[in-house]
Amino acid sequence: MALQAGKGTTPKGAATEEQAARYVRGMFDQVAPRYDLLNHVLSFQIDKYWRRRTVSRVQAILDQADARVLDLACGTGDLTLALTRAGRARVIGSDFCHPMLTAAAAKNARLLFEADALTLPVASESFDLVTCAFGFRNFVNYRRGMAEILRVLKPGGTAAILEFSTPPNRAFRAVYGFYSTQILPRVGALISGSKDAYTYLPESVRKFPEAAALAEEFREAGYAQVEYELLTFGIVALHLARKPACGKVVPGTTFPQG
Repeated sequence: MALQAGKGTTPKGAATEEQAARYVRGMFDQVAPRYDLLNHVLSFQIDKYWRRRTVSRVQAILDQADARVLDLACGTGDLTLALTRAGRARVIGSDFCHPMLTAAAAKNARLLFEADALTLPVASESFDLVTCAFGFRNFVNYRRGMAEILRVLKPGGTAAILEFSTPPNRAFRAVYGFYSTQILPRVGALISGSKDAYTYLPESVRKFPEAAALAEEFREAGYAQVEYELLTFGIVALHLARKPACGKVVPGTTFPQG
């Protein structure tokens, strides 16, 4: 299927969704050994706070012993493990990059499976919560990703998507833009050995929908109670949305009021 600008990630040189998926998989295959180090260095360790905030927003679901949680595009398993340790829910991690799953397994993330997030080999209405930290932006088709998450969520279930965004403050946006396009690629290439991966990162963020636009896409895709929270001056947005439950809301995430 041909790529459409603004509808999914568009790596340089990729003309189809299949080519884009191969590029993304190959890129993460290459950077997997130093992925965690790079995350912590390039974010000045703030990525740990972003994950903690995500966990705190879905804590009520994690406290339910019978809850099932799917962490999509789990990478090396940082969020998967944080979700597991935070409560009693059964947490499963999934990624389509084998070296990333190998790294996650080495951290003692035990429930893992390899799969493309757009075509999950799981039954419909299987999970109370689906999370995705910094992986949604790399989907080759955002709307298909939303539809697949909606499919595997139980009625009333919650989606929590943590992803980069565009800082709303113009001055801070300029400073962050300089860092992400001039400094981040050089440091990333030096540590990882992959210039392409850390050139792709700021470019993918630049092309990704702003938080308000992405929230609207979730509404159009059929989600209810769609909210987002900007973190660290808007560098990152935490999106929360529910699958409609015929008027009945399953206890879980507390959404902001007013």
